[in-house]
Amino acid sequence: MRVVVLGSAGSIGRQTLEVIAAHPARFSVAGLASAHASDTFSAQLAAHPDARAWCEAGRPPDLAADRWVAGGLAGLATETDADLVVVATTGMAALPAVLAALAAGRRVALANKETLVTGGHLVAAALDGLGGDPLDWLRPIDSEHSAIWQCVVGEPRESIARLVLTASGGPFRGRAPASLDGVTAEEALAHPTWRMGPKITIDSATLVNKAFEVIEARWLYRMAYASIDAVIHPQSVVHSLVEFVDGSYKAQLGLPDMRLPIQYALTHPQRLPAPSQHGSPEGWRQLTFDALEPGAYPAYDVVRAAAEAGGNRGTILNAADEVAVAAFLAGRLPFPAIATTIEDAVGRWGTDAEPGLDEVIALDAEVRRTLEAEQAA
Repeated sequence: MRVVVLGSAGSIGRQTLEVIAAHPARFSVAGLASAHASDTFSAQLAAHPDARAWCEAGRPPDLAADRWVAGGLAGLATETDADLVVVATTGMAALPAVLAALAAGRRVALANKETLVTGGHLVAAALDGLGGDPLDWLRPIDSEHSAIWQCVVGEPRESIARLVLTASGGPFRGRAPASLDGVTAEEALAHPTWRMGPKITIDSATLVNKAFEVIEARWLYRMAYASIDAVIHPQSVVHSLVEFVDGSYKAQLGLPDMRLPIQYALTHPQRLPAPSQHGSPEGWRQLTFDALEPGAYPAYDVVRAAAEAGGNRGTILNAADEVAVAAFLAGRLPFPAIATTIEDAVGRWGTDAEPGLDEVIALDAEVRRTLEAEQAA
């Protein structure tokens, strides 16, 4: 299988290349893309001399011209001889690339939340046009959605009653929202389980990431929001659960290691030995689950309510969250104001009409431009 990795220099991209390297007879790298011309990206290009490439910063001077793809992420996803495109980039820039890859008949392994948050309705329409199993064409890499996917394989859609996403609760689990006004970026970045980039780590502290995963679940599994819940599970061993109509549950368990869901997306429907951590039940000791109470994470409540209202609000949620998180990390915005910034933006720009791709891009730019100017004032 020939694989294109978009966002190859980031954490998920690097771990994807580790999985590929563990199975050299099964996988090869057809393309690599990075936002920055880093030493990591240069080393990847040298390690995979047959891979074509694109970099937002421009063509590296030591890269042969015939390896360069000028068409950006979408060009690399469609102009290479690839079977699967791993989308490990951050931000909304991945949406056009995902749509282009699907239109070209490429399977996509998705680790980018923004794609379905902002354009889930567009991706769903593209999948409907391809036919077959949507989860074969669009394979989730997020640990929570990989867990659900693994639980529903072989199960009739009508037998699924509820999806239950698990959340660690982040560094402020158990603290009253009113006590968080003075927390620092350093405190918010101290995630108890996962080691991630700053943006997703702050989203884990606010639980915006979990509300985004609810939106992803709605589009990946075509479930109503009323049938998608989240619970607090501090140990991060149970990655998600599925409840069936007979009252039974399935869950996927494992140590928190992203190489496992990455490999499952690449090898589905087969399972192979993986370069990931292995655990055993006696080492897990106690597994606990607590209700995600309304009001405990205000940003989660705001995002979920806006998502359920639908329309163009996914684009607004994503743009407003990115601006608010950047302002918090820069010390310009208190932690609780992330939620209020998102809520205010939805109130200002939200409509019930589902936007096309060009409208998504334009709305995203407008929300960012306006909020960034206000934050800087």
